[in-house]
Amino acid sequence: MANEDKPCPCDIGDRLEYGGLGQEVQVEHVKAYVVKPSSPSHKAVIVIQDIFGWRLPNTRYMADLLAANGYIGICPDFYVGKEPWNPSDDWSTFPAWLEDRKPTDIKREVDAVLRFLKHQCGAQQVGVVGFCWGGVATHYIALQYPEVTAGVSFYGIIREREDRHEIKSPVLFIFAENDDYIPAEQVCALEATLKEKCKVEYRVKLFPGQTHGFAHRRREDIHPADKPKIEEARTDMLNWLKKYM
Repeated sequence: MANEDKPCPCDIGDRLEYGGLGQEVQVEHVKAYVVKPSSPSHKAVIVIQDIFGWRLPNTRYMADLLAANGYIGICPDFYVGKEPWNPSDDWSTFPAWLEDRKPTDIKREVDAVLRFLKHQCGAQQVGVVGFCWGGVATHYIALQYPEVTAGVSFYGIIREREDRHEIKSPVLFIFAENDDYIPAEQVCALEATLKEKCKVEYRVKLFPGQTHGFAHRRREDIHPADKPKIEEARTDMLNWLKKYM
């Protein structure tokens, strides 16, 4: 998914054979995967799915990676029971599928998750990390929720909103140079707008030679040449969160 207004489906990539270390819980009207670090923590990160849904093992792996680094990780079902995109579905039906799954129409779910993290998990700081569809959602949350401490948006842009630069907390935007769904000019336009108007810390980073989904949907053992960039992107994510949380 490239933009909120011009969505594109994307290849599922390398699906991990991974079970996850956390558990599924009910958070008000939303189901969620929650994983906690080995030691008590007052810091939590909301991990937002791509179009393939909250149960994709690759996304749960990223939540577990965050827990291994001291954060409570929570991956909610932001589709609220609606079916995620299936790689075998007809691409021409994607816009209709997206119509009631817009990444900028998640306020009720975000509010529920924030209440859960505060009251049930004791979280005092909350960050957000999102991929593809979730990258757009992360950008949206950064615009709407000043109480969210930091964000990392992987390959997702809100392009058409005039206030897209008005992020309320520091955001790291990670993109791939060879992304068929987010052309380089969109990345440049976002960076130029942020540079001119943004009042909080941000960073826009473009990874050369990489494609959409590389940081969470590409397996290093299948693509060893890409391993350094995959690890670099994940390290950038962790360093950004550590800096601001």
